[in-house]
Amino acid sequence: MFDLALGYLKGREFEMAADLCRDALLDAPRDDKMRVLLGTVLVRQNKFAQAEKELRDVISRFPEIPKAHRELGNALIAQGKGDAAIACYKRVIELTPDNAAAHRDLAMAYKTLGRSDDAERALDESFELDPERKELVLALEHQRAGEFGKAEIICRDILRRDPRNVNATRMLGMLARDLGKNRLAARMLRNAVKLAPDFFGARLDLARALIEIDELDECEQLLKDTIRMQPDMPATFSVLGNLYSKRGQFEQAVETFEEAIRLQPNHGPSLAAMGHALKTIGRQEQSIDTYRDCITRHPEFGEAYWALANLKTFRFSDDEIATMESHIDNEKLPDETRVNFNYALGKAYEDREDYDRAFACYDKGNKLRRPYENYDPVQTETVHDQIIETITPELLQANSGFGEPDPAPLFVVGLPRSGSTLIEQILASHSQVDGTHELPDLPRIIRAINEQRPQGDGYPQGLRHYGKELKELGRQYLEWTERYRKGAPHFTDKMPNNFASIGLIALILPNAKVVNARRHPLDSCMGCYKQLFYKGQSFTYDLVELGEYYLEYQRMMDYWHEILPHMVLDVHYEQMVADQENQTRRLIEHCALPWEDQVLKFYETDRAVITASSEQVRQPIYSKSVASWRRFEAHLEPLIEVLEPLLRKLPSDQQPAILR
Repeated sequence: MFDLALGYLKGREFEMAADLCRDALLDAPRDDKMRVLLGTVLVRQNKFAQAEKELRDVISRFPEIPKAHRELGNALIAQGKGDAAIACYKRVIELTPDNAAAHRDLAMAYKTLGRSDDAERALDESFELDPERKELVLALEHQRAGEFGKAEIICRDILRRDPRNVNATRMLGMLARDLGKNRLAARMLRNAVKLAPDFFGARLDLARALIEIDELDECEQLLKDTIRMQPDMPATFSVLGNLYSKRGQFEQAVETFEEAIRLQPNHGPSLAAMGHALKTIGRQEQSIDTYRDCITRHPEFGEAYWALANLKTFRFSDDEIATMESHIDNEKLPDETRVNFNYALGKAYEDREDYDRAFACYDKGNKLRRPYENYDPVQTETVHDQIIETITPELLQANSGFGEPDPAPLFVVGLPRSGSTLIEQILASHSQVDGTHELPDLPRIIRAINEQRPQGDGYPQGLRHYGKELKELGRQYLEWTERYRKGAPHFTDKMPNNFASIGLIALILPNAKVVNARRHPLDSCMGCYKQLFYKGQSFTYDLVELGEYYLEYQRMMDYWHEILPHMVLDVHYEQMVADQENQTRRLIEHCALPWEDQVLKFYETDRAVITASSEQVRQPIYSKSVASWRRFEAHLEPLIEVLEPLLRKLPSDQQPAILR
């Protein structure tokens, strides 16, 4: 029982660990080893007064247990009893003089009391006992400050001296992840797991990295092996559920999250993720109940509030709004938690037509999130320049007939929040089309070109060297996407950022169709600004950068229309709302599909929809989102200034007042 409870503690499954400790103590009240463990768990749960009671009880009978004194010190310092905590940490040092961690605890206690000199001396003593720890702490400080290069130098220096140092290896993996280098992160984390096969944290870190790089089979095997090693850890089932969601196996994902919740009923990540999966497959009421259950168990779990808001059709109560208000400025909460609360509260106020307060919340959420995003607008422009310089009419003509001729793919591109989910849902309602979701496979083709680097050139310049090999790239794309299909002649790929890769599509899949989802520029941009994306879309968290990105999108689409005049159909959201049947007929004709009446009743189609519009496309077309940017017009001057060249080309009644 002790080992199992300890395992839950190490896996941060505190509620389960506490329950096991209490059950054991009912049978053996004098099991002081178990009581110390319970005190430790209570400290981790921030139940400091309860922890103090349990630990003092043990120490009264066995005053020479270092662990009891250490955890009592932790409970006391959290309650503001600094002097008493220092006495506990000093007692630990008396009992274990060579314990570097005890000196670190003492240093932190001194620091909390403002005794900087004493803290520095205690920290120096800890580093003398554990010099490598000093280096890792410094590396961690560099990582938190965004100084990844400095952190990497320290970790690599440690590994030169000790190639088997698993902590330095794992940190290198985390550094690579922070830089968006998920493949490198996976390599480093594979090494960490190889060095320490039972290192539970490294195994989960590796699993998450493998999901990011779409190595799903390897990830599944890793997680199933981990479950065999530690079958009672809900975190492992939670990550496995995320893997199934990534694959589009949402029913299996729900079952897996249910197993995690069975192991720990208040497992917040699993409750939230199960809510997402239920929403995706159209079980809205169950998803709402799951999110609310998550909130009941974790009142400060901001992701659950945003998940409810992100249903778009959900409305918050007065009490829920008051709760969110109490959290948005709580600096004790992680920034990402406050980001979620701000976006959710923004949606709540927008639903109540309090647009100024709504924008203030959206704006605060964006400003909190932007420092954590890695976006360089100059790099975006440079990449687009390279694409335009490389994929020319001459290149297309020289490679005519070399691509894979299969007409199966139907690409839906455009900026997020511009109606692409509606277009995909219409197409997926056709008997000859499998609706999938935002597939990662065209970007995988680009990575393959970068890895192959024909004659030393990556993407896009490397396309000049492929010729007849372009067909193999097209076949590779079709092979990768086969797992999402259900046997229909055609399938959708709704990755919006593929708009920059239309030239690549023309080369490797010349008979594919492309549909560009268009919307009023300010509606597109404001729709992005008030949407908290799970990942990617890093250009959306600053109004100026968002406007500049829209101009780049427009530049690329103008270029593709010029050199590929029949490949891309623009579908304007506003026109689809105003004239559904005629616009739908244009769409179906462009995709070379026979007309079927059921595409007009797309909202009756039962399928998984992953995006934020999942609930909106399960109802008939409505017009309330047209020109919704006007609600926030007073706050959009920085965006309007950037987009002015495009906005002045619109009819006057579609322009903001400042330009008229």
